[in-house]
Amino acid sequence: MTQTPTAHTPAQGQSRAQFTVPAKHPMVTVLGSGDALLRVIEKAFPAADIHVRGNEISAVGDAGEVALVQRLFDEMMLVLRTGQPMTEDAVERSIAMLRASENGEGDGQETPAEVLTQNILSSRGRTIRPKTLNQKRYVDAIDKHTIVFGIGPAGTGKTYLAMAKAVQALQSKQVNRIILTRPAVEAGERLGFLPGTLYEKIDPYLRPLYDALHDMLDPDSIPRLMAAGTIEVAPLAYMRGRTLNDAFIILDEAQNTSPEQMKMFLTRLGFESKIVITGDVTQVDLPSGTKSGLRQVQDILEGLDDVHFSRLTSQDVVRHKLVGRIVDAYEKYDSQNGTENGTHQGARNKRK
Repeated sequence: MTQTPTAHTPAQGQSRAQFTVPAKHPMVTVLGSGDALLRVIEKAFPAADIHVRGNEISAVGDAGEVALVQRLFDEMMLVLRTGQPMTEDAVERSIAMLRASENGEGDGQETPAEVLTQNILSSRGRTIRPKTLNQKRYVDAIDKHTIVFGIGPAGTGKTYLAMAKAVQALQSKQVNRIILTRPAVEAGERLGFLPGTLYEKIDPYLRPLYDALHDMLDPDSIPRLMAAGTIEVAPLAYMRGRTLNDAFIILDEAQNTSPEQMKMFLTRLGFESKIVITGDVTQVDLPSGTKSGLRQVQDILEGLDDVHFSRLTSQDVVRHKLVGRIVDAYEKYDSQNGTENGTHQGARNKRK
């Protein structure tokens, strides 16, 4: 896309950009079905007048906005060249990344195309990829570090991306087994009051991990892999006293561990293993007076070599758009009312 002065006498500070879509890319892949992608772009850039004629796209208006439109279409073409389709969500996220970079809020060189085309795992006709810059950096950190903490609100892909990296590591023989664990029924793991066998008691708390596995592996192979010990899904209490070698280990819902449980889990690390710990410190379900091990560990291990903390925000939520707005609304409420997740400061301090 080449940016040129407008053909007519432009207003001061205005410019024109024109882009030719290569013939091998049908215009529907760029504009979307029923021009859905074009409408997203027009809404995002109200100070630019965007026109389409044949396979030519032009933008006229505020120089800064037109420059961003130019960059956006360039990035979209880079994505389309890989064979990956553009979606409304991908366009919106690309625009957010470009604006953050333009405003000096970005602290890296990653482009939207680099983020959106990074394949983690292909399974059963679908490919798992990061969808935001922070997600890409989280995935990259898992490659580079032995212990990674993924901390952020619900829906940011913390556990799902970690699971994808675990399956990728197993399939590429980087590890011999995957171990998935969660604290069951709060941090105390008090299961006695629940009806049924031990398996029936713990199963509901581990079900989200099974669900993710079913997305990434042939469901028929999962029982066989679990029977062989290649994949283990167990409550956190089952980790005590073990040394976990040659494994990819994920601790999910880590905000519901006590400091003692967090230390116990971290010291299970064996040779040729990798640990990913995920959690949301705004959704602690611990009994009153019990500290969160995930909150405390940030003060203890921050800056330690080969330990990385990836922090995701509402901008990284990949569920329904309303989820991100809900997270922001809670943060705003807590900021205005001196609470944490709706709990007053005094009660919160006691809980910690």
